[in-house]
Amino acid sequence: MAIAWAYRQNVRFVTHWLVRRIVTEIGAPSMSGATGRRRRVRRLLARAVADQNAVMTDSNAALLTIAELVELAQARRGPACPACGALVCPGWEALPGSFVRDALERVGTLRGPEVDDPTVAEYHPNGTHAWSSDAPIAPGWFPYNRCDAWRCKTCARAFLRYTEYGGYYTEERIRELDAALIVDVAPPA
Repeated sequence: MAIAWAYRQNVRFVTHWLVRRIVTEIGAPSMSGATGRRRRVRRLLARAVADQNAVMTDSNAALLTIAELVELAQARRGPACPACGALVCPGWEALPGSFVRDALERVGTLRGPEVDDPTVAEYHPNGTHAWSSDAPIAPGWFPYNRCDAWRCKTCARAFLRYTEYGGYYTEERIRELDAALIVDVAPPA
């Protein structure tokens, strides 16, 4: 059921992405060469749906424990490298559109497979807010309960990523994983 919910939430993003990709790859529609364009559009659509389904149904992502999350955060080696330097930020930021996504590898998830509708309540005991650089990283609370853990292939710096679904937009957000901010607090019942 969680996959179906994610798919419904992601339809708007996929639609906008497809339109941009189609216009980029085959140009704006015109009457000449319409048959060839239709075939290319069908191929692009089939490829996009297959890519999207592969991302949303990836069952290889291990559910990370608090200890594994802390270990992942502590595994980085030295300062940020050129591959991930643009992503190093203490709080949530939009994933830059120009960022080469192949520089990161997915290492796990914080999304519980048994939870169909994770809470949208946030955990901020010290008056922080979602955009605070010192906001606690509480895996059972929003937005962490929708995150996947990623690691830079070059320097092993760890990040958390999730997709924010707004009323008229979708936005991939990313935050560097800081071991000092990880807290083990049960989500609300």
